[in-house]
Amino acid sequence: MTRSTLRGPRGLRLPGLRGIRTKATGAAAPRRESRETHPPQARRHNARVPDPIPSHPIPSSAAVSARMSRQGSRDTAAEIAVRKLLHAAGLRYRVNVPVPGMPRRTIDIAFRPAKIAVFLDGCFWHGCPQHATHPKSNAEWWRTKLDKNMARDRETTKHLEAQGWTVLRFWEHENPEVVARTVVEAKAGRVPPQCDHRVGLLHD
Repeated sequence: MTRSTLRGPRGLRLPGLRGIRTKATGAAAPRRESRETHPPQARRHNARVPDPIPSHPIPSSAAVSARMSRQGSRDTAAEIAVRKLLHAAGLRYRVNVPVPGMPRRTIDIAFRPAKIAVFLDGCFWHGCPQHATHPKSNAEWWRTKLDKNMARDRETTKHLEAQGWTVLRFWEHENPEVVARTVVEAKAGRVPPQCDHRVGLLHD
């Protein structure tokens, strides 16, 4: 007896019965196949959706992954050392201040009323000529990444200078006392407004 002809007491039809065994045959009523959930294009061509391009390279080892994860982007040892010296010298400042008009970029140490922006750039991430290293694993990805970082630094400096800021950039390996002394002099107005102290050269 099929589902379409199955009748209950007094000859009443019982529609919608599914998976109920009949007394006559003991067989289950047929189930309707579930609809496909794949998009039409995937059904027609049996196409596989490609994996997204990774935003970071695959670490060559667990040790490399752990070492890179420990490198913070803010409140580094160099920043904290310089901030303590500036505070001891009586200067008050803001930290991790957003760059005006440039989303997702921050000033490490900022003196807003005086418009002085201080950056302490990491040797690896910003291309220090003395201590920068070039990873052999995923070399092409890292070369592109680090070149973009240095281009962002130049773009950020020019943007701030165009708004009247004095931009002071230092490497993280520099002596914190020398860095703090330079910042104090800048606060007193004794530093050229367009000087990159990482290389000691004026911008073009």
